[in-house]
Amino acid sequence: MLEVGKKAPNFTSVNQNGEKVKLADLTGKNGIVVYFYPRDMTPGCTTEACDFRDNFARLKKFGYNVVGISKDNPKSHTKFIEKQELNFDLISDESGEICEAYGVWREKVFMGRRGMGIVRSSFLLDSSLKIKKIYDSVKVKGHVEEIIKDIQEIQGK
Repeated sequence: MLEVGKKAPNFTSVNQNGEKVKLADLTGKNGIVVYFYPRDMTPGCTTEACDFRDNFARLKKFGYNVVGISKDNPKSHTKFIEKQELNFDLISDESGEICEAYGVWREKVFMGRRGMGIVRSSFLLDSSLKIKKIYDSVKVKGHVEEIIKDIQEIQGK
């Protein structure tokens, strides 16, 4: 299980354009927000992605980048980015290796049915990929604002 203060797993995967990317290469000057979400184009995931989109400039101002990860393929990510005008990369984890490494692939209950899936989670990492904060079982409303508040506290602003 991942813990605050420990190094987050680095990974290499493909983004929405099918380009190989490494987490370490996507990190901003001060860090990165890595968020895991269940599926492109679904209501909650769309709301969350658009909230990151709308606050992306604020996060960049603090020196942080954002990357979203789901098991959707690059083609699905491209459609999602185009439709919602997202301004950050989405990473494809079709094999589930990244989800497993971050501990977000778990049993969950949706509409009374049990099954395995991505539990909506985010990780605030510093520039050396050390975990500053873990957000588990995220509620979409107010989540990005909570991350920004935590970044401000970390930076003493």
